[in-house]
Amino acid sequence: MALKDILPSKLGFGAAPLGNMFRDIPEQEARATVDAAWNDGIRYFDNAPFYGAGLAEIRMGEALSARPRDQYVISTKVGRVILDEVEDVSARDLGEKGDVFKHGRPNKIVNDYSADATLRSIEDSLKRLKTDRVEIAWVHDVAQDFYGDEWLSVFETARKGAFKALDRLRDEGVIKAWGLGVNRVEPIELLLALDEPRPDGFLLAGRYTLLDHSRALQRVMPMVAERGLGIVVGGPYSSGALVGGPNFEYAPMTPAIRDKVARIKALADRHGISMKAAGLQFSLANPAVAAVIPGASQPSRIAEDRAALEEVIPGDFWRELRAADLIDPIAPLP
Repeated sequence: MALKDILPSKLGFGAAPLGNMFRDIPEQEARATVDAAWNDGIRYFDNAPFYGAGLAEIRMGEALSARPRDQYVISTKVGRVILDEVEDVSARDLGEKGDVFKHGRPNKIVNDYSADATLRSIEDSLKRLKTDRVEIAWVHDVAQDFYGDEWLSVFETARKGAFKALDRLRDEGVIKAWGLGVNRVEPIELLLALDEPRPDGFLLAGRYTLLDHSRALQRVMPMVAERGLGIVVGGPYSSGALVGGPNFEYAPMTPAIRDKVARIKALADRHGISMKAAGLQFSLANPAVAAVIPGASQPSRIAEDRAALEEVIPGDFWRELRAADLIDPIAPLP
């Protein structure tokens, strides 16, 4: 089933912050954030066992368990199993996301993309999420940013294991859709080049944003659109870089990125529009994009995202961005 037919709206909720991403978020703040999303009308929630070693799923499960289950859509991820035993959080090797979840639970995280682990991962997620089903399962992080030189062998394990298991679950009606949840375009290209299995779409984080979109635009978006699949854009604000934060791609901003942000912001200020609006509306303008899921760690952010989606941006702003070479010449504009 096409992602566009499953997802209830263009704006979803990215739950990574609920796993104490970058900071220790108090329980009541996490709860209030999910409630704010619900009250705003958001009905698509994306999660992963990796976010705080199960913490984000537990918090979201608590917050949504009293809501009517047929009124919302959940996606979660497979590829990592969370154990009951604990480990030294500072000794974890998490690729480029080393410190991102140091405030999460200390439970041991095991990377495993086999068919058995995929089934177990979904079972465990259902318990944490307090639900009997998830609509979408993404295979998490089968890419260079996590596995370096080993990424192709990890992808191969997933091809023989997770991909086939999820294909079967989808065909049996247990889930409605599956695909990859990654921060890189190459695994998506690789999967689309295979005859089997048949993914329904992808969650691509950070690669189709105002600050970084050329590679995805040239290599992935046309293939996805051609096949009638969809992309969920994660990290539309590039880890906060676009909206005044210090990080780009989970790490401190480089001078080049800082300069690009400043130039876009100068144009946005001149037209009196917010950077959030520019970021969200740019990502959604591509016909391959089914939804965008900014992460929120406090309730006020939800209203900002909604306002950004509805803000009216003059065409001149986009034309000037293009003329200043700040966006790819072939990028679709709102």
